[in-house]
Amino acid sequence: MSLVALQRNGGEAIYSQIAKLLKDEITSFLAPGACLPSENELAERFGVNRHTVRRAVEDLIAAGLLERRHGKGTFVLDAPADYVLGSGTRFTETFESLGKTAGNRILRKLAIPARGGVATRLHLAENEPVVWIESLRLADDRPICVISHFLPRQAFPDLLADYACGSLHEHLAGRYGLKLRRIESLVSAALPQGDDASLLGMAQNQPVLRVKSVNVDERDGTPLEYALTRFRADRIQLRINP
Repeated sequence: MSLVALQRNGGEAIYSQIAKLLKDEITSFLAPGACLPSENELAERFGVNRHTVRRAVEDLIAAGLLERRHGKGTFVLDAPADYVLGSGTRFTETFESLGKTAGNRILRKLAIPARGGVATRLHLAENEPVVWIESLRLADDRPICVISHFLPRQAFPDLLADYACGSLHEHLAGRYGLKLRRIESLVSAALPQGDDASLLGMAQNQPVLRVKSVNVDERDGTPLEYALTRFRADRIQLRINP
């Protein structure tokens, strides 16, 4: 394989030149999901050490063009999915409409006392019991978001025992005959906290999109769910629909 010519006596760093060349190839020739050659192959191609190649690749990961999958390699990212926030937004329906398989991995289910913003948004007294369900949502087995759901324990007394997998809102509709409607979504950007970065397979210094949502009983407007969702910002673009 012939070496790629780099300007070794110019003002631009070698890794930056490599990053630009790779970016041009990615945008011109490589389809989403394509696997980048290994670091050893790229180092040989550019006539540099692996550390220099790794720094160039890290720049492209930070720019949202590539992602590193543990034990598998480095892959070209898809364009961000168009995620619509509206009164009836549902994760499963959204991604299945995009031709992707939606998955749900429950991380924890607990009964806890409602405090602060949780109690306020659900119109509960401080320390009144709520069900806390935290789940990791995936599309085509790739992590998209972590969601913390808070629901009044009194309204859903059997939820901890009965809910085991799948769409939470579908479960509520089937088990309790309830249809929820979103009335509020507050969106902000923040760095991941706790184990969110690890769960989402992303760097700790990359931002997530935080969405705080309130869902009410469609029949009478009673608040029945407060959800805090943390999206991988490089995999989602939020479209706000009234």
